[in-house]
Amino acid sequence: SCKTHNMHIHYDDPALASLTLKEGEWAQGNRDVIIRYRLAGGKIESGLLLYEGKEENFFLAMVQPPARPEVRQIPPREYVFIVDISGSMHGYPLDVSKQLMRKLLSELKAGDVFNILLFAGGSSLFSEKSIAATEENIRNGIDFIDRQQGGGGTELFPALKRALALEPGEMCLKFKLTRTYARSFVIVTDGYVTVEKEVFELIRNKLGEASFFPFGIGSGVNRYLIEGMAHAGMGTPFVVTDGAEANATAEKFRKYISQPVLTNIKIDYDGFDVYDIEPLSMADVFAERPLIIFGKYMGSPNGQIRIKGISGDGEYSKVLNVVKFKADKKNSALTYLWAREKIRVLDDYASLDYYTGEHEQAITDLGLKYKLLTQYTSFVAIDNQVRNEDGTYSTVSQPLPLPKGVSNYAIGGVA
Repeated sequence: SCKTHNMHIHYDDPALASLTLKEGEWAQGNRDVIIRYRLAGGKIESGLLLYEGKEENFFLAMVQPPARPEVRQIPPREYVFIVDISGSMHGYPLDVSKQLMRKLLSELKAGDVFNILLFAGGSSLFSEKSIAATEENIRNGIDFIDRQQGGGGTELFPALKRALALEPGEMCLKFKLTRTYARSFVIVTDGYVTVEKEVFELIRNKLGEASFFPFGIGSGVNRYLIEGMAHAGMGTPFVVTDGAEANATAEKFRKYISQPVLTNIKIDYDGFDVYDIEPLSMADVFAERPLIIFGKYMGSPNGQIRIKGISGDGEYSKVLNVVKFKADKKNSALTYLWAREKIRVLDDYASLDYYTGEHEQAITDLGLKYKLLTQYTSFVAIDNQVRNEDGTYSTVSQPLPLPKGVSNYAIGGVA
């Protein structure tokens, strides 16, 4: 469906739809085109798109969850709450954190397990390994947080490493797997640290071991860190600026992470010669967060992509026979989607002063090669015809439409 523009929607077959603007809609460029879709059925679906360019070939593989998974499809869940209790969190930010944590802990369900790691200059654990979300354990967890006052430095990086080193749960040991629980790290902090690059790299490299959900707390949150952690973790950043927002934001977060459908994901490429893949590690699939893999391939599209994981129903396995998916010229956007993803990852590092040179050049090269607008490249129109032969200049007023719904007040006019 498309609520922003009038569209003709034609279903070419059960798996393919074509959308074209209706007559008279071509001039409606004052708003974004937003198309919404959902998959039929209640299963985890996988798909593959291919594009053969003149010099490079691109692919996009996806694992799409059902919009409303059944309870049986959801694997056991483990939540590790990593909470900043440093000096900068003293007072209002820590009070909001406590309010937020009480909400999150009270919403845990039977069968979930949880742990709490508090960090400042050092770190302290609520339990040596995650424990069942019983009423008593949850009450003790809330008391553990409520006793904190805030003080000391902010050593986020060691805290994340300690959390990742926590022992796997009993079910993991039983099945001899890295983990069967869908492990989620909730990171609550104001972000006043100077180890952004190290944190981003750690999250990107450890995506296969946990999902990372950053929560920014305070009126002056380090949004660069919070948003960068979300980018690296393929998630959504959450920011709470005052106590009035805490419950509403906690509820949004709870819905977001309460429905994992596939964890412990492994992807193998057998006979399909791929390279330059993003992301480097596979994040868990949630009802509101599909897994999308961008990459390039060499030669003819042959071989298989094998996707394995753990769902609430047990082991999940899907084989995509690449030869059954035809490269299509209509998929030329894959070129730019891959480049955009690569630039987005590099952007998270380029903003750090001591890494700017290396990453600035890489972003510039990508922008020039794939003709994309970046913070270091621009679109410049060059006209071969000399129109200013006598060297005099004149100003031309070029009207541009305001976005739909935006009043003239935006440009100092009258509504």
